[in-house]
Amino acid sequence: MGDKRVTRFELQLLEKLWELGPSSVREVQEALPDDHRPAYTTVQTMIYRLEEKGAVRRVKKVGNAHIFEALLTRKAVRKRLVGDLLEMFGDSPASVMSHLVETGKLTLADIRAIEKELANKEKKT
Repeated sequence: MGDKRVTRFELQLLEKLWELGPSSVREVQEALPDDHRPAYTTVQTMIYRLEEKGAVRRVKKVGNAHIFEALLTRKAVRKRLVGDLLEMFGDSPASVMSHLVETGKLTLADIRAIEKELANKEKKT
């Protein structure tokens, strides 16, 4: 599957495909938020680009409409995004966490929840 990197807008389209299941370009476009909804042709172009990247595929044709489904899973896309983020921070999870704390996006409650998750994972292994 070629380059699995997706743009923010492509991720938004994938989210709609994961939510809706196999869908036409029109269905995806209409599922996007009303404010700043892109034109049909813009969504169509981006879905075709996702198809070229191996992130979606055409599963059938109904009338003139092609039906697309996501090939990449949420987990695979998130894994790639987190990997890219870590790389930007020198592959240091601590640097990422520190930045999140500094910007107020990570709270003590978040850290405690993560500690519990790590403890549970440790118990299982």
